Amino acid sequence: MKASETPLLKLLEQGNQFVIPIYQRAYSWSAAECDQLMADIERAGGDDELKSHFIGSIVHVEKGLSNLTTQEPNLVIDGQQRMTTVTLLITALARVLDGYPEEEREPWKGFSPKKLRKRYLVNDDEDGEEYFKLLLSEKDKDTLKAVVGDTPLPSEPSERVHENFERFLKHLGKPGTDLAAVCRGLAKLVVVDIRLDRTHDNPQLIFESMNSTGLRLTQADLIRNFVLMGLKPKVQELLYTTYWRPMEKDFGQAAYEKQFDDFVRHYLTVVTGEIPRIGDVYGAFKAYWRRHSDNGGTIESLIKELRSYASRYCAVALGHEQDKELAAAFRDLREIKADVVYPLLLELYTDYQDEVLSRSELISIVGMVTSYIFRRAVCRIPTNSLNRTFSTFTKAIDKERYVPSVQAHFLSLKSYRAFPTDKQFIDELTSGNMYNFQRRSYLLRRLENFGRKEAVSIEDYTIEHIMPQNENLSQEWREALGKDWGQVHAHYLHTLGNLTLTGYNSEYGDLPFARKRDMRGGFRESPLRLNQGLGTLDTWNEEEIVRRAERLAAWAVKIWPRPVPPEGVAVPGRPKPESSYTIKDHPNLSRPATRALFEKFRGDVLALDEAVSETFLKNYVAYKTETNFVDVIPQTERLKLVLNMPFEALHDKRGLAVDVTGKGKWGNGNVQIDLNEQSDLNYVMGLVRQAYEYQVGA
Repeated sequence: MKASETPLLKLLEQGNQFVIPIYQRAYSWSAAECDQLMADIERAGGDDELKSHFIGSIVHVEKGLSNLTTQEPNLVIDGQQRMTTVTLLITALARVLDGYPEEEREPWKGFSPKKLRKRYLVNDDEDGEEYFKLLLSEKDKDTLKAVVGDTPLPSEPSERVHENFERFLKHLGKPGTDLAAVCRGLAKLVVVDIRLDRTHDNPQLIFESMNSTGLRLTQADLIRNFVLMGLKPKVQELLYTTYWRPMEKDFGQAAYEKQFDDFVRHYLTVVTGEIPRIGDVYGAFKAYWRRHSDNGGTIESLIKELRSYASRYCAVALGHEQDKELAAAFRDLREIKADVVYPLLLELYTDYQDEVLSRSELISIVGMVTSYIFRRAVCRIPTNSLNRTFSTFTKAIDKERYVPSVQAHFLSLKSYRAFPTDKQFIDELTSGNMYNFQRRSYLLRRLENFGRKEAVSIEDYTIEHIMPQNENLSQEWREALGKDWGQVHAHYLHTLGNLTLTGYNSEYGDLPFARKRDMRGGFRESPLRLNQGLGTLDTWNEEEIVRRAERLAAWAVKIWPRPVPPEGVAVPGRPKPESSYTIKDHPNLSRPATRALFEKFRGDVLALDEAVSETFLKNYVAYKTETNFVDVIPQTERLKLVLNMPFEALHDKRGLAVDVTGKGKWGNGNVQIDLNEQSDLNYVMGLVRQAYEYQVGA
């Protein structure tokens, strides 16, 4: 490796050609990064005392990846975002300077359009692709060539390349822009020029460690480079064009940048059975590759598998499914933001493609999953257990009896993972605040289209409070609501019974119910199913709000049903443990100081989650969701806490915890902490929270 501080323009001038290998990510700088670079250049060009402006490093392999001649292009390992952006800026500058006559170019002497192009943009004595100083990877290459060569754009241009060029062109062409300062600023740009020798340097290791200025590398960037970088160029191109490029096209630029990392995480969850940490997807992928390789797998078979799962993910998560009924089922999942179920859906879709699961069975299971997620959302049940619930779901499926086993497993879930009952669902729907419910648009869309063959698009309507939101209700409204009108208004305003859809929201305003009903376009004329019956009512009051809420909730139970116990399939479960012990069976808690400390502690633990339960046993007090996460052993002057998690997984910067792995003790777990009056309860609760999150898989 050779590293030196070099003006960027000098590097571009001396290099024969710089090529972004096919395995590199697409050009991705946004307007914000371009504007910042432009501001830095103008500031540097306008400050005579500032001699240089550092913008990062350029890492490139001087002679390709094998013993090639010195005329071969330099392969850029890191720094393509900066090189591409500066190339776009120079191209725009040359285009703008073209518009000035020769006699007006003195202020930017040495930066004529001809010199800018021949020194930094093109190799004037070359033809074909060798003509261009910088060649981007497949997705962006033709667009940059068209921009630099001033030729028509390709039919599907790279959005970022074209938009950023136009942005620079517009800025430089504005009256008052100091083009001379821009030229001086460009000359002051300095990079660390890092040249690698393939025989001595490992480009992949260097690439992993190089993540300097500019956008941070995504996990997908690292994975793509990992699988392609070390291969021979022809093999790289074959695998990229056969598998990786089709994935990029399927996702599209925006989704690829935002969702590909999430997809790889879901894919790894399916194939490994473990959920990688969000920031360690790349590390988990490399570990999976080692296992894949040890079992005789190749890079090609790995990328092929990834490509197959990507296609399934696009069908489920990005709306690419062609079957209308399946597409509608997947759309519901997307609308309720049920990303956590994608590992399960990827496996289900694989079985559907392999004809292990029929189309109707897949639709049925997706419906159950949607009902489960949506009912829990309505019932405000915390979601922090769902990752683990769905990552291990398929272990409970009998693929000989696919749908019944899914039904049975859903019904077997206990405690905070349980499938909400009809009563729980109806109670929350009729009494909860549905106006501020995150999934209210989905709720109203499905209620409106329940039983319809011709779906209504609710995007054409707005949400209407039948009883107005205004606290200063008119006399007509107060009389309709009765003497307790204030309580009725406060209690029922945002409930389901008082919400509907309309295209006349502004016309309705705070009008009395009768005028909303009878006006042109009012409830009497409304074509919406949600407004059925409103046109025949004489008044709107507490009784009618409750009646309408109950009717809509009855629809909801049919739209989002709870599974019924399947015939011939046992529903696994376990009886809830009963305990005859109470707080009185712990004499140490009768001491005032110890009892006061215990009351503070139990209050904080129970506040972690509605699903946390407390059970008094003979020798300790257990706190659990589905599994104990902390047990309390009351002693005379302290509480001994046992956390149910591996000692090495606990982050305890104060060193309060003790490793009791393999030692005899009451309670469940390998971590012990003493809590007394002098302890920092907030800090100890931070340790307890770690055990709680470890058990629920947060």
